[in-house]
Amino acid sequence: MSAKKNRMVHKGQTKNQEGMGSEPSSQRVSSAIAPEIVKNPDRIMIRVPARHNSRLQQVIDRVNTDVEIYALWQVNNVNAVQRLGMSDHGPVHVQIVTNIALKLLRLLGMKGVQPNIVTDYNLTGYNLTGDDAEVVVLLASLLHDLGMSIHRVDHEQYSLFLARPKIRELLEGIYDIAVRSILTSEILHAIIAHRAGGRPLTLEAGVVRVADALDMAEGRTRIPFEAGQVNIHSVSARAIERINIGEGTDKPIRILIKMNNAAGIFQADELLKNKLEASGAKDPYPPSRMWSH
Repeated sequence: MSAKKNRMVHKGQTKNQEGMGSEPSSQRVSSAIAPEIVKNPDRIMIRVPARHNSRLQQVIDRVNTDVEIYALWQVNNVNAVQRLGMSDHGPVHVQIVTNIALKLLRLLGMKGVQPNIVTDYNLTGYNLTGDDAEVVVLLASLLHDLGMSIHRVDHEQYSLFLARPKIRELLEGIYDIAVRSILTSEILHAIIAHRAGGRPLTLEAGVVRVADALDMAEGRTRIPFEAGQVNIHSVSARAIERINIGEGTDKPIRILIKMNNAAGIFQADELLKNKLEASGAKDPYPPSRMWSH
């Protein structure tokens, strides 16, 4: 009887169908259906250039098969877009922030600016590298708004306790316990430091903070305007057409903002300027000298 039962399940009958009356509903979801959930054609996959960083690629692959993270991103948008009439805080937003943050980090690296995870732990024997800093920036960018799934107010703090167990899952087997603990702390620091009035203490946290502010190009902030919230915030947001980030001359990074009218100055001045000035970057390029815009 047992062998026959196993053959039946193997042929495609899920555990839900085969034992429906004998198990609690919380236990009847079989792992056999998980791939169908993960491969939902509507799912937006996170696409980030790993550039031969094998650990970064492993983490990206894990994120793209994590059902819980994606569900929380969807709840983010229920709260932000549907209930509050705000701009997107889901997978599109975090993917944009992640790509911008990694680009900023790599441009700074090209100019000899080392991330804090390299400089601050160089005497500990852990031998952390720029590749590990990219993992910190990746996960801080992807998880920084998870707390929006609970509430807009204090969402940065809620993000901390939602992100911590996910960080452990995503890094398990890639790093040993000690290094994973260091990376977890650095990721959580970058998450909390993106809040208003946040004070990043690391380069990694600084680039995540700035990258979050740079998700302002055309179409990204149109929702409040189209919902009838016509004010200086919504009008100035629609004035931003394009953001170009590249290598600077007298400064490591140049940020160019293309606007279709002068109202966009308010958006750049109120949002981006504050993030830049509080980016927490250290010498040899303090915040005022790190970026040109």
